[in-house]
Amino acid sequence: MSFAPKDEHEAQVQFALERGIPAISAVMGTKRLPFPSRVFDVVHCARCRVPWHIEGGKLLLELDRLLRPGGYFVWSATPVYQKLPEDVEIWQAMSALTSSMCWKMVNKVKDRVNRVGIAIYRKPTDNSCYEARSETNPPLCGEYDDPDAAWNISLGACMHKLPVDPTVRGSQWPELWPLRLEKPPYWLRGSEAGVYGKPAPEDFQADYEHWKRVVSNSYMNGLGIDWSTVRNVMDMKAVYAGFAAALRDLKVWVMNVVPIDSPDTLPIIYERGLFGLYHDWCESFSTYPRTYDLVHANHLFSKVKKRCELLPVIVEVDRVLRPQGRLIVRDNIETTSEVENILKSLHWEVRMSYFQEKEGLLLVQKTTWRPNETEAKL
Repeated sequence: MSFAPKDEHEAQVQFALERGIPAISAVMGTKRLPFPSRVFDVVHCARCRVPWHIEGGKLLLELDRLLRPGGYFVWSATPVYQKLPEDVEIWQAMSALTSSMCWKMVNKVKDRVNRVGIAIYRKPTDNSCYEARSETNPPLCGEYDDPDAAWNISLGACMHKLPVDPTVRGSQWPELWPLRLEKPPYWLRGSEAGVYGKPAPEDFQADYEHWKRVVSNSYMNGLGIDWSTVRNVMDMKAVYAGFAAALRDLKVWVMNVVPIDSPDTLPIIYERGLFGLYHDWCESFSTYPRTYDLVHANHLFSKVKKRCELLPVIVEVDRVLRPQGRLIVRDNIETTSEVENILKSLHWEVRMSYFQEKEGLLLVQKTTWRPNETEAKL
């Protein structure tokens, strides 16, 4: 999962998306990144000018939150391989900081041809180093600091303790692909209800089977979509990412979005070997415009319109979807009809509008329509 800051590097997000690589616009500043804790195996930063060492190491501590126990940080920047006074000072500060965080430098190499180097650090796998530190700086976070709280949460200068219980998420490395995609995570407990009310592991499996049927019986054949033209897909309300998992054999990637007012299933999505982020659909989505080929919204809009106006949300979908891209909407009849009317006003083409009982299915395609000069003046 790649991101670039919202400055002169923003176009890099467009380049990544055009290559079929997951990417968003984001910035490491004062807030946590929109990801749960302990989900990334490796964090990589090249030509990296991020000032990790300042303000108590808050930015590096955010990476510590995101890395699984035993995860790696790969850092390539001038302090790693140059000896200018400023670089030496930063390297010394980074060495002190990573050591105090119990990160172990597993390698430091410099390429002989281009003279660029990298340093590779590894996060510990247990709490023994934290407990043995002579100075508790950075300190361990308090028990009420939720490491998975990530939406509009200020960065903190502390580290979260690692899980000890083998049944807790993060205590074990995930299964290998593709088993991890299909198998409920080891930490989903049958004693707890899932999103749809069944015991969590059964809920997970039922959701996967449901989306395999829908994709196989409907989306692949019944909608008239040429899937060979689809690369970048967004699921606006992913739940367990069953829709993305059902597309596993296609040459596509899916951005799985978990709305902030929905159950927190994003850790499950990452455990499956997929990826995504948290988002509030009453706000704009941090991505380059016109870069998604297909957007999927399953019972999202009826929920969103209880919190904000539906029109700006649909316009945001119009912004991120490329011309000739498609939107699939599944929702109640009232909401589906409302969405259809809005999209007609944007000159989108309705490819399918189907209603059964209380649910509607809508397939629409964005066109290349633009207002003419007279319309623009009006």
